Amino acid sequence: MEVMVRAANRSEAERSEAALLASIGRQNLILSAWSSVSELSHWVATQGNAIKVSRDLLDVLALFDYWREETSGALNASAETAGRLWQRTALEHRQPTQSEIAQAVNSMQKQHWQLDQVNGTATHLTDTPLALASFTKGYIAGHAADAALAAGATGVVFNIGGDIIVRGNITQLVDIANPLADAENDAAIDQIVLQNRAVATSGSYRRGFSFTTPFSRRPEFSHILDPRTGRPAGHILSSTVIANDPATAGAVATAFSVLTVDESRSLAARTGSVEYLLLTRNGDRIASDGWKSYQTPALLTASYAAPASTAPAVPAESAWSQGFELDINLELARINDFRSHRPYVAVWVEDQDHLPIRTISLWFGKMRYLEELRSWYHGEQRRGNGNDIIRTVSSATRSPGRYTLKWDGKDDKGEFVKAGKYSICVEAAREHGTYQIIRQEMDFNGKPQQVTLPGGIEIGAAALDYHKR
Repeated sequence: MEVMVRAANRSEAERSEAALLASIGRQNLILSAWSSVSELSHWVATQGNAIKVSRDLLDVLALFDYWREETSGALNASAETAGRLWQRTALEHRQPTQSEIAQAVNSMQKQHWQLDQVNGTATHLTDTPLALASFTKGYIAGHAADAALAAGATGVVFNIGGDIIVRGNITQLVDIANPLADAENDAAIDQIVLQNRAVATSGSYRRGFSFTTPFSRRPEFSHILDPRTGRPAGHILSSTVIANDPATAGAVATAFSVLTVDESRSLAARTGSVEYLLLTRNGDRIASDGWKSYQTPALLTASYAAPASTAPAVPAESAWSQGFELDINLELARINDFRSHRPYVAVWVEDQDHLPIRTISLWFGKMRYLEELRSWYHGEQRRGNGNDIIRTVSSATRSPGRYTLKWDGKDDKGEFVKAGKYSICVEAAREHGTYQIIRQEMDFNGKPQQVTLPGGIEIGAAALDYHKR
C-alpha cells in the first residue's frame, strides 16, 4: 500500500492520512472474508434468515449481483470455492479431478444471497464459500480516498496492491508493469498520466498454483479462476483498465482476465468511460481507442539522474561482460499490522573506492526522511544528483515481502562499467523503527557466482546471483 497526500500543510496532510487509514480499518471490519470477526464472516455464518446489514455490505453484495449479470457469470463471489479446491489439490501435488471441478461449478452457479434494499437486509442462502475479492479492494480504496479529501487533503494518490486511484488536485504518472518481467526494476510496458481517474491491473503472472515444479514467480496456473468452468483462466497475461471509479476499474480488469477478447470489447462498450490495455499469452497487445490519450513518453527508470559523462569510453577488453547480469533477491521483514510503515530501502552499487556508481532501486514515502538512509543519502550528496519524477506502478496483486532486482552492469549514466570488484549495498530504515545495512563485495569477471547474505531485523534474507542472461 502506497499513499501520497497533498494538503495545505503537514498537519492537514497527516490528518488526511489518518482518516484514510481509519476508513480502511472500518471497511476491513465489514468486508473482510479473512477476518473471523468481520461483519461479512458473521453474516456468512447464518443461513436462511434476513439479516440487517450495513450499507457497505449491502452495496458490495448488490455490486456483485450487477457484475455477475454484466459479465455472464465471469465475476462471482463464490469463485472462492474453486480457489480452495485448487489450493487443496496443489498441496496434494495433483490437479483437481473432473468430478471435483464439476461439483465446485455446480455449487458456484447457485444463488447465494437475496437482498432487500428497502429494509436493508441480506439473506444468506447457501453454504458455498464466499470471498468479496475482485473490485472490493477498489470499493474500499474509493471510500478511503474520499475520507482523506473530506479531512482536508486537496489531492490523493492511493496505490493498494497495484490498483491506483488519483483524486483531487493532483496528477500522477503510473507505470504499467510488464507481466513478463523478472525483476521489480525492469522497464514498464507503458506509462500513463492520471487525474481524477482510477486504474486497476489484473493478471495471471504473479500468483497461482504449481503441481509439477516448485512454486516460482511464474506459477503453472493462474490464481484467477473462471467460475463458469472452475478452471484457471490464463489466456490474458495482464489486463489494465482506466475508469472513473476504482470499483469499476477493478471489476472490469478482473472480468477481462476471464472473458475472451471479443467479450471484453463488448463489456467495455456496455460499461462506457473505460479504457484498457490487454496483453495476451500469445504476445498480442490490444488497446482501446482511447488508451493513447492517457499515454506519455517513457522516462528513464533510474531513481536519480547523474550529470552527463565526459569520461573516456571503457576499453572493450576490460568492460563488463554483457552476457551477464546480477539478480538481487530481497525478503523484507513481515509485520502483521496494516498500519505499520514499510521500511525505506535503497539498493545501490559502489566501486572499490566506495563511490556510488548506480542506484538500482529506491523505495521511500516522504522526501524529508530520505536522509535516514544515511549511507545511500551521503553518497548521493557527494555526487550532487537531483531526484527524478516520482511514479507509482499498476500491476497484478502480488504476495508481499519477497522482491527481485536486477543490475545490468551499467552505471547511472547508462554506460557499462569495467569488469572487476564492486560492492552491492542494501540499506533499510523504518520510520520510528530500526536500521540495517548490508554490503557485499563481488568480483564481476564473467564467471557465475552466488552469494547468500545474512538476514536481520529489516532485511530478512538476501541473495546475489551473478549469471548469464
